[in-house]
Parts: sequence; structure tokens; C-alpha cells
Amino acid sequence: MQENSCFLFRLTLGTVIHHYEEQHPVSLFQAFCLITCFRQNTFAKAWRSRRGGLPLRWKRCCHWSAGKSLDPEVRAFLEENTEVTSSGHLTPEIRLRLLTPRCRFWREKPDLWPYGDPFWAIYWPGGQALSRYILDNPRVVKGRSVLDLGSGCGATAIAAVMSGASQVLANDIDPIAGVAMILNCELNHLNPFPITIKNIINSEAGNWDLIVLGDMFYDEQLADGLHHWLRKCIRIQQTEVLIGDPGRHQFLSHSIRSQLHKVIEYSLPEYTRQENNGLTSSIVWSYQPSNSLENC
Repeated sequence: MQENSCFLFRLTLGTVIHHYEEQHPVSLFQAFCLITCFRQNTFAKAWRSRRGGLPLRWKRCCHWSAGKSLDPEVRAFLEENTEVTSSGHLTPEIRLRLLTPRCRFWREKPDLWPYGDPFWAIYWPGGQALSRYILDNPRVVKGRSVLDLGSGCGATAIAAVMSGASQVLANDIDPIAGVAMILNCELNHLNPFPITIKNIINSEAGNWDLIVLGDMFYDEQLADGLHHWLRKCIRIQQTEVLIGDPGRHQFLSHSIRSQLHKVIEYSLPEYTRQENNGLTSSIVWSYQPSNSLENC
């Protein structure tokens, strides 16, 4: 599959990728290779810089809770331009609206997409592993409060609700991700959980029993911030932390790696492998810093 303007390239490199594509036509799966290689820089900058600077029309949507109405125009656009799927991933129990090869914007001109880059529309392998682990081991969340950091499509938060968590908060920096999470809750016959749209890294440590995060360690500065903030949450609140990651270099080479304990490893389905540059497995890690009781 070769197109002169693949929408997926806009996810990370914009005009640089368009120029590359003009010189070197690539297949869809090669586009995913480029996404995997370059995704970290663009999205990490957003996490580091986002301080509530959302478009004016979204100022009212920084927090969602059950019963809050969605912008009908945004809902209609997402419903029209995503596909409901439960196949090709580790959690067939969960139905999600995702960007797939059958969607118009899989190969559409990027300028026609009216919102920010839809990282939420990909079910990343770290999130898949976390969701699978929670569904298979509901005791991990049952009766506990759970924060899903960088929630994206909301799959891990949905898995936590399905498995009996007493309280779930999903967090992302993209307000459109919040809309997608609510639509995905509806698909799975769940009442929407609370959603907060802001960068909470380096904020005060919340009183959560469990923090889960997947595919977040793709930039050294962001990883350093996460490392510090998670340690603070553990030190102050005795929070448990589970991290999902398929073994990206930025994650395995970070100093946090020495303080992780492998919980379980999952073999990724073929479709997910193709989406992610041939990554074959994804691991759930328990973060247990040895100096968690010391001042950070």
C-alpha cells in the first residue's frame, strides 16, 4: 500500500515525513516503523509543555464525569472515522474505536484531520499487556483506587473497571482522547469513569492504591520526570506502580530499569507486531524503587 500522503505520518514528523515519502514511497507497515522510531520526541514535548493550554472550546472539558454530555460534532466525527474492533490485540473482551486500515484517515491527507495527533487511536503494546494482566488477575485492582496515566484509548482503565476497581481515574493530555474513552466505555456497556485532561506529572502525589502506565518511556526527560514523580507517589502514599512496555530502547536503557521487577510477558498478536515495527512481546513490570522511603 503506497500513498503520497499517509495520515499516519502526521502523527510524529509532519512535513519531514511527507518529504521523505515523496522521495521514498513506503508501505503502511513501514509507516508504522517510522512512527515507532520518532513518536517519542513529538509527544514527549507535549507532555512536558502542556500546562492546561487547551484550545478555548475545550477549556470546559478538562474534567469529565459520568453524565457529562459530549460535543455532538466531535462524537459524530470520531464515530465516522474510527472502526470498532476487538481483534488483533491481547484483549478481545474489550471493544475499542481505533484507527485501522479500513478507516478513511489511514491514508488521507493530514490537513483534513481537524484535531491533534490521535495517539489514542492506536492500542499500544504496553497498554495491551497491562489490560490483559488486569483482566486475568482481577485481584490486582479489585476494591482498589486506580489511576491510569497516559490512558489514550482508555483500555487499561476499562479493564480495571471490568475487574472490580472501586475507583478509576483516567488521565491524558489530549481532550479528544477523553471523548474516545467515553465512546469506548459505551461500547463496553460501562458508565464512563472520571477523566482528567492535563499533565499531572510533578503534581502532588494523589492517594491512589495503584498507578498503571503503558508506553510512556519514550523520551529521556519525560522518563526522568516519571521516575521522580512515581517514586514520590510510592514514598508518600505507598502506591503500587505497574508499567507496561514492549522493550523499547528508551525504556530498557533508562536507570529506572534496575528498579523494575518483571511480572509477566505476553506474546503479541501478529497484527500488533506489524503495527509496532516487529516487536514480538510486551511486559508488565512492577516498579519497586529500593530508596522509596528516602526523600526524593
